[in-house]
Amino acid sequence: MIYSRLTVLKKIPANELLALRRNTSVMISTTKHRFYLSLFFFMSGLSFSTWASRIPTIKAAFDFNEAELGSILLALPIGSLLGLPLSGWLVSKYNSRVPLTVGYGLNAFSLAFIGFAHNTFTLVVAVVLFAFTTRIFNISVNTQALTLQKQFEKKIVGSFHGYWSIGGIAGILLSTLLLGLDVSIHVHFAVVAVVMLVVTLYSYQFLLKGDRAETGNKLILSKPDPYIFYLGMVVFLCAICEGGMFDWSGIYFQEIIKVEIFTYGYLIFMTFMATSRFLSDLIVARFGMAKTYIMSALCIIFGIGLAVVFPLFWPAMIGFSLVGFGTAAIIPMSYALAGASKKYSAGMAISIIATYSITGMLLGPPLIGYLAHAFNLRVSFVIFALCGVLLIPITQMFFKHQKLSDKTD
Repeated sequence: MIYSRLTVLKKIPANELLALRRNTSVMISTTKHRFYLSLFFFMSGLSFSTWASRIPTIKAAFDFNEAELGSILLALPIGSLLGLPLSGWLVSKYNSRVPLTVGYGLNAFSLAFIGFAHNTFTLVVAVVLFAFTTRIFNISVNTQALTLQKQFEKKIVGSFHGYWSIGGIAGILLSTLLLGLDVSIHVHFAVVAVVMLVVTLYSYQFLLKGDRAETGNKLILSKPDPYIFYLGMVVFLCAICEGGMFDWSGIYFQEIIKVEIFTYGYLIFMTFMATSRFLSDLIVARFGMAKTYIMSALCIIFGIGLAVVFPLFWPAMIGFSLVGFGTAAIIPMSYALAGASKKYSAGMAISIIATYSITGMLLGPPLIGYLAHAFNLRVSFVIFALCGVLLIPITQMFFKHQKLSDKTD
């Protein structure tokens, strides 16, 4: 068998054999890039869910009411806004793996900082730093994902975001376990931070190199580009839903559903978000992006309606699962469409779209907190259903504009 294979190889011309070896090397390299980039998405989800799943712990430790907690959560999008111009500049100035690695390493430090915060001031500083570094990392890792997508015929962007959700599930499960064991928040966050640092230092060597775009790296100050504007509004509405569910699902199950293990709601939300993201590429291929946006919006509307109208354990679990399934595909689809912008490079387009996302994060969680304090938490969750309703006409306007611009070109 070995002899026959060697005989076949001898019959291949030297130049073709060299090309075959190069192609095999590229294939292995691309596979490694995808694996370690997926690992970063996974760890990012783990980091964020570690923070979000412990928000009820922080609320109880500092004795915050809903409005006060809403104000603390306001620090998250403010930190993201501060990191936005720097992240866009770094990705346009350097290869994205540099800000990706540095941003994620600092993100680990800031997560541990949150766990050791003992007063409101240090907590706010830690949360701002956490959001700031998350923003730098997110712009970089999504730039890497869009660059790697060009080396694959099938769509893979949705799967990356799926690994983020899987990381989120892992973080929630770990939090649930440690809560049951009565492990303190500072030990919990410190352990996760150490794991993040180890992964970052080892995985840096396997990230894409030389992905800086030569054109489209400057922000053009002019009338808003309709292509980017519509996508931005879609991401804005989705960010209100995602941010609100991340930060308030645990509180909802603790105070409205009245369950002792308050991570159930967040866990089911993230589980179905992960499922949807792994299926999103297949769903988009089968139905197209326009119909997938509509199906996503309907899942959000009916899911929130079920959880609000029937504030019981199983209706809420089913409702939160529908919301997770609905929100999951929206941002990956929007980022993929943004990467096809004719006006901006992929990194700059994502950075602009991220501005809308951060604004949604800015308004969503604090708005839920203030409405919950003024009325009640059930009423405040209706905001998510309203966002789902608005998603339908805005996505339709985007695809109409896309068709018109294609005809013009």
